[in-house]
Formats: sequence, structure tokens, C-alpha cells
Amino acid sequence: MGREIVIGLVGKPSSGKSTTLNSLTDANAKVGAFPFTTIDPNKATGYLEIECACKRFKKEDKCKPNYGYCRNGKRGVPIMLLDVAGLVPNAHLGRGLGNKFLSDLTEADCLIHIVDASGSTDAEGKATRGYDPLNDIEWLQNEIFQWILGNLKEKWGSVKRRHIATKSTTLETLRQQLGGYVANKQLIANALDLIPNLPPLQDWDDEMLEKVVWAFMEIKFPTVLSLNKMDHPDADKNVSKIILKYPKSKAILTSSITEVFLRKLASQNFIKYDPGTEFVDTKEDLPDDPNLRDLDEKLANRIENIRDLVLYRFGSTGVVQLLQAAADLLQLIPVYPVRNINNFTGGNGDQVFRDCILVKKGTPVINVARKIMGDVTIAHIETIGGIKVSEEDTVDKNKNDILSFKLVPGSRT
Repeated sequence: MGREIVIGLVGKPSSGKSTTLNSLTDANAKVGAFPFTTIDPNKATGYLEIECACKRFKKEDKCKPNYGYCRNGKRGVPIMLLDVAGLVPNAHLGRGLGNKFLSDLTEADCLIHIVDASGSTDAEGKATRGYDPLNDIEWLQNEIFQWILGNLKEKWGSVKRRHIATKSTTLETLRQQLGGYVANKQLIANALDLIPNLPPLQDWDDEMLEKVVWAFMEIKFPTVLSLNKMDHPDADKNVSKIILKYPKSKAILTSSITEVFLRKLASQNFIKYDPGTEFVDTKEDLPDDPNLRDLDEKLANRIENIRDLVLYRFGSTGVVQLLQAAADLLQLIPVYPVRNINNFTGGNGDQVFRDCILVKKGTPVINVARKIMGDVTIAHIETIGGIKVSEEDTVDKNKNDILSFKLVPGSRT
């Protein structure tokens, strides 16, 4: 069965990483049963918000997921988050929890780097003024680069000799060296494709080896920049510098502490809040709502400040958009396995689209079947309208994303 997609959260101390993690794993969102059988201490379940298939077919009232939630067609799909600890300069030399940090990192398919855009904390998270957050982005990339490069260089002489002696291909030799970073053959091939006029491996000098490592990092660790504390007075100039320096990077402006605060108020019925939007309603806005509580003057003023400085200015706190940006980088498609392809139910009752999994765009439907059911014998696969699809057909947005797998009688389920 295929491994789960893992999103790694990285960030120096006091950057807002823990607060961001708390907002992405909001316990109040856990409507469905817990989706993962085991969770390590540094892993958690986040919720990627998507438009559910129930909305496409106007069945919102019958949608009740086994895992996560669906509210009026907005679905929260569980996704694994990895809290990567020990991020300090010189982690690749073992400083801090560096060895653990870099080892944990290998599990991640994508990184969300929480950057303190205010410049109010230094490289180690200590309070300061005027710190340049560009440094955090550069040294994070350098830590990963130096770690991988150092591991390769340590045994590069013997690697080249074995490569020549066995007449292996460049791809096969690199697969043996980079497979430990949870990198398959296709991922490594995609990295090599980024380097024009790649010479034979035995002719690589130090400069070419460095190019290969940078290309591998680009494919292995696509990164979303969370420019946190965006409402701080010094954040604007720092955000501009970062975007100018990294125009191709996916950058999301965030205020994770605001998101946590709003969700807390919503859970206490002081406000109605639609996460990922600018919409916050109080008793003053909805006087006929019996569930909303009255606000005192201090709390009312604080909400008004949040509206002016964060929500109306930026459109949202940005936190919900982080996982959506990561999913876009990974080209993740939500796929809905159903028993009955005609009414989209799970077999019993009239509840629809009970399950939803995330797979990469272009995944063959047979691989989706293996991910869900393991090693079973498939008789045939159907999609919307009962149309049969071949095992090699691939998944895309609104194409082969609703599937029913028919097993050979007697096959293991």
C-alpha cells in the first residue's frame, strides 16, 4: 500500500510554528473518526480544506465523511503533518537537535517553512529588533544542502569506482545513494532533468555534484513560505524583500496567533467565524442568533482591530491557505472511493462520499486501488455513470476522481 503524504512544518523557535501547527490541527475540526492508525509524538493530523464532490452533485445534506468533516460542501480532508524539531543554524553539524531534525525531514513530501516576517526574533528565536528574515530562508536551505552534500562527499570516491566497475546508469547509482531520503527512481530522474547537458557521473566535479544536490532538493523538498506575523508594523518591508528575492517560491502571508484566537472565540460562541475567509460575525451583527454570546467592550474592540489589521487588509489569516498551497505544489487530487457508483453511497444507508483520499495528479487508478485496499484482485473499475476505466487510466481534477472498485469474487477485502 502507498505511504501517506506528509507535510513537514519547519521554523526556528518563536517563529510561530507551534501556533501554526495548533491552528492546522484544530481539535474542534475532528468531526469524523481518527484516520491514521498510529501517530508518532511529532506527527499530527491536519485538515486540507477542499470543495467536496457532494457540492458538485448537490448532495451536501447527505455528506457525512468517515474522517474529517464536510460543512455545506467545504470538506476537511485529513493529512499527515510532521513537526520537525531542532531547527537552528549548523544543524547539519549536530548542533541543537540537528541530527534528529534532518533525519525527520526525509519523511516530508513538502515543507511549510514558518518565517517570522516581523524581524523581531533572531536566528535562534531570541527577541531582537530589525533582524532580516531572509537569513532564515537562506540558512534553512543551506542546512539541508550541506547535510545531503556532506553525506554524498563522504563516500563519493568509492561511489564513482563502483559506478564504473558495475557499468551502472547515473540514475541507478543515485537511486542507491539518495533512496534513503525517501526518494524513488522517478523523483531522482525528475531532479536530473533539471540539469542541462549533464555529463557522465564519473566526470562530475565538486561543482556538478553541488548542482545535482540543489536540483534534488528542489524536487524532494518543495517549500511553501509562511510569512508569519504579517500584521506586525515591520512585516511589510520584510515581506517585500522576501518576495523579490524568491519570486518563484510560493509565499503565503499568515497570522497564526490570530487564527488560533478566532477559533477559540468561535468555540466559545462569542463569534461565528468561517476559517480561511474574512468573515467574522458577533452578536451585534446577528442579534437574532440565540447561540451567540454578548461581548464586553474590550473583546469587541479586539475583534474590530483584527478585522481592520488582518482580515479586511489581507482577506484572511492565511493559515487555511497554507495546506492548500502545499497541496498545489504536490499536485494532490482528492479521490472518492464509493461502493455504489450510481448514488455515491458506501453501500448501506444514503450517506454519500464517506471516504476521500489524496493522491498525486496522474496516479493510475490501479495504484489508487492498491493504496486503499492493498493486494486484492480487481475485476474492473468504474467511474461516474458506471463507465469502466482501465487500470492505467490516471486521476485528474474532476476526472476519474470518483471510483468504484469491483473485486473478483473470493478476493481478499
